[in-house]
Amino acid sequence: MQHNKTVRGRPSRQSVYRRLEEAIAELRDRLGGLPSPTEAEDIWTTIWYQEAHHSTALEGNTLVLQQVELLLAEGRAVGNKELREYMEVRGYADAARWVYGQALEPGDWTPGAPLTLTELRHVHELALGPVWGVSPHPNATPSEKPGSFRQHDIQPFPGGMTPPSWVDVPADVTDWIRSLASIASSANVIERIAAAHGELERIHPFLDGNGRAGRLVMNLLLVRVGFPPAIIYTRDRSRYLRALQRADTGEPGPLGEMIARAVLDNLYRFVVPAVAGPRRLVPLAALADKDYSVSTLRAAAERGRLRAQRGPDGQWRSSKAWIEEYRASKYKRSKWRGVLVPPYRQPTGTSTRETVRSAIP
Repeated sequence: MQHNKTVRGRPSRQSVYRRLEEAIAELRDRLGGLPSPTEAEDIWTTIWYQEAHHSTALEGNTLVLQQVELLLAEGRAVGNKELREYMEVRGYADAARWVYGQALEPGDWTPGAPLTLTELRHVHELALGPVWGVSPHPNATPSEKPGSFRQHDIQPFPGGMTPPSWVDVPADVTDWIRSLASIASSANVIERIAAAHGELERIHPFLDGNGRAGRLVMNLLLVRVGFPPAIIYTRDRSRYLRALQRADTGEPGPLGEMIARAVLDNLYRFVVPAVAGPRRLVPLAALADKDYSVSTLRAAAERGRLRAQRGPDGQWRSSKAWIEEYRASKYKRSKWRGVLVPPYRQPTGTSTRETVRSAIP
């Protein structure tokens, strides 16, 4: 049974899925689809920093975002952290960059075979190789290096789920990869990817780094079906783990909703603003910034102060040019308000209107 309780004021899971489906269709049909890292280096780099920071922080890494950015942009290890932590971020970032580069390039993959066993192992090797060189898993045998399957059994997880015996891992992973053939044709692609992510975490094919490798592979699948990657933020760690537990019991809905919201966030924060020209109409969520929230822009559109169009889907759309026009008009109104209210200058017996008229050059 699928539970989809809606928190007051929070869209339902199905409405989130619908919004994502419409947004991806708009990206594909009106904005030319997801840009490659070569075409839009800035947006991919921003996502790269965010993902490397938050995905490693989910596993206990203590580097802050600024330290991650300096490490990746300039190669500088700022702060007094253990070498292991810098290598965790470096390895994850290398793997993420490979994922972004490979995901949109033609290769051996097809919609019916979106991931190969070699790619899965390569992602793990890239992510874990640097940290393994300075701090290998204490129980690892020589044959359990990064990119190789575990040869140990795993203790039950806190939620009670027990990964399969290590002898079953190769066959389970092979079956899992075959199951991905139906993702692109699924009625609900996001929830299908969520189920696949949960299943890989349940198999736990590697001795260490399964969470990091699993999120990287999840993003590889997302980008190959035309979605931006998802970032699971550190603040959502508890909810993410609970959603994985629900997926273990055959209920991928909470995890699917979480991934859908993360994809939408990246789409509107990074992707759409970068690919839309100044006069192209895009959803207000892609135009919001520190000065104007989505609700502020929506209110301005509804009052006719912001030039915008409301589509058949009920969503307001505007453009960068119209936002700048609104910003300038609001600045003018603010200046006028400053002129309109100078009580300390108003002569006795003079009306406010007369004072304003005399103040206008």
